[in-house]
Amino acid sequence: MGSGSITGSNPNGAVAVTVVHAPACHFCDDALDALRRLSQQYPLTVATVAADSPEGERLVRVHAAGMFPLVLVDGRFFSQGRLPRGKLRKLLGTRTSPVAVV
Repeated sequence: MGSGSITGSNPNGAVAVTVVHAPACHFCDDALDALRRLSQQYPLTVATVAADSPEGERLVRVHAAGMFPLVLVDGRFFSQGRLPRGKLRKLLGTRTSPVAVV
């Protein structure tokens, strides 16, 4: 898994989510899949960062992450390990309006 991004259908005013992932991490794959689905409902930009890259190592060190994925929302620690979907939906609901599906 390399670095990359997933963008929802409305990038204006989008919440920035950063996922620091490790190789062969099923929680990482699960989080990215959940974020792809959520990006259809909420304006999100999702950036992925490899844990063994210089930026990934820095983020892991700064946030003292012991599990992957490390997830940041707008640059702030959100979670590590299994992505708490309900907690994330609640946070997104307070920061954004759902994307209208036409």
